[in-house]
Amino acid sequence: MPAIKALFVTSELAGLAKAGGLGDVSAGLPLALRQRGIDIRLLMPAYQDVIAKLGSIDWLDELPGRGGIPPARIGQTRLPDGMTLYLVAAPALFDRRGTPYCTPEGADWGDNHLRFARLSLAAADIAAGRGGLGWTPDIVHANDWPGGLAPAYMRWDGTKTPTVLTIHNIAYQGNFDASQRHTLAIPDAAFDINGVEFHGRVSFLKAGGFYASHVTTVSPTYASEITTETQGAGLHGLMETRAARGQLSGIVNGIDASWDPGSDPHLPHHFDPDDLGGKHANADAVRTGLCLRPSEGPLFGIVSRLVHQKGLDLVAEAANDIVDNGGQIVVLGLGDPEIEHMLNRTSRRHRDDIGVLIGFNEPMARRIVAASDFTLMPSRFEPCGLTQMQAQRYGALPIAHATGGLADTIDDGTTGFLFATPSSDALMAACRRAFNAFDNQGQFDDMRRAAMARCFSWAGAAAQYEALYRRLVPSSLTARSQPNRRRPAAPVSDALEPAA
Repeated sequence: MPAIKALFVTSELAGLAKAGGLGDVSAGLPLALRQRGIDIRLLMPAYQDVIAKLGSIDWLDELPGRGGIPPARIGQTRLPDGMTLYLVAAPALFDRRGTPYCTPEGADWGDNHLRFARLSLAAADIAAGRGGLGWTPDIVHANDWPGGLAPAYMRWDGTKTPTVLTIHNIAYQGNFDASQRHTLAIPDAAFDINGVEFHGRVSFLKAGGFYASHVTTVSPTYASEITTETQGAGLHGLMETRAARGQLSGIVNGIDASWDPGSDPHLPHHFDPDDLGGKHANADAVRTGLCLRPSEGPLFGIVSRLVHQKGLDLVAEAANDIVDNGGQIVVLGLGDPEIEHMLNRTSRRHRDDIGVLIGFNEPMARRIVAASDFTLMPSRFEPCGLTQMQAQRYGALPIAHATGGLADTIDDGTTGFLFATPSSDALMAACRRAFNAFDNQGQFDDMRRAAMARCFSWAGAAAQYEALYRRLVPSSLTARSQPNRRRPAAPVSDALEPAA
């Protein structure tokens, strides 16, 4: 079969600019696809920190602006893992300190609509053969709202290349004031319920969800959940329509191979399912580092963004019972100041048994997971989640609300514990099951071995994405000799029809 050329459009990339799980996906999935023979290349903004971290960059053509979107240059470099990275350089938009989305103080950049429209427009230009790359993709794979306008610009330009949009969290939609639609070069006809309009605003995520050839999300259960009013964040009708047309899929994420308790360089003590001495030593080190008392009871770990979605208020409500039953809790994360204060107050009530670290660093995150007997994940919703997979590999049995990817990746009673409703009572009932297993050494050892034997590599996801690409691409392969071929723009009303 001919090699497929794919452009992977992302706002984050672990190792260069990461704000959340999308950065890990962008590092893991394309590499696994390349190992399957896909000619996949990354496209992301040329953030200030990214330029500083990279070596040499070959600067190619300048791409034109459109509406109020400024021109940009395209740069090309090769990453240490061999991946080709294209960079969208618009200094007025990206040459600044902060995260991909926020100022150093944590506020959203006021021009995020321009910044990520610029990324999406660059993807559309590359799909049309512009940019001086000497390479034109057969398919464009955009991610989340920052890439959501890429399928839309391609449709409005009449570019036939098929597109995939992956929704990593439907709650984050990139919604902006309707007055920006001309600045963003959005046709008047597209500012409609059958287009980019969402409750009187411009929605980048809706644009991608509406115009893409196919929509994916990060677990089968979440794909079903986002078609419902309770979890579709207002886009449930669109997602239900895509599902009914066979244009919505759920594909579980993976974790990278560095999550290996026998070789992880961040761990002071390595271990395996047959020799857990190193795991116990890690637990002792974490307890000492957080000034917790020595204990023979179970250690419950939390490594998480501290936001309402993650259900950490339920942990605070259950904390007394967990400690009274002989457990201890360690928390690492940052996020909503109110949740940070809540967890700190809980820790102060149990100074010897609950430790909280506000902040994040990768070595400490891995050490807490490696030290824990159980990992608490009472998320109200969880599109996929990575921590529960990492925890199982490290023998820290997850205790999780049965939602999204948590339900798809945890075998209740075998590799972890699931509970049906996001409440403190349901969480504590699952914790009691965990205490019982901990007290039954044979059962606990069996569960831990089963969890550590799970394979969560990117290979499975890559195989499913390759199959999807091949389903969407075949008719466009014949057009490779005419990469700039056009057709008239499709009417907005038929935008849900496949592009290829």
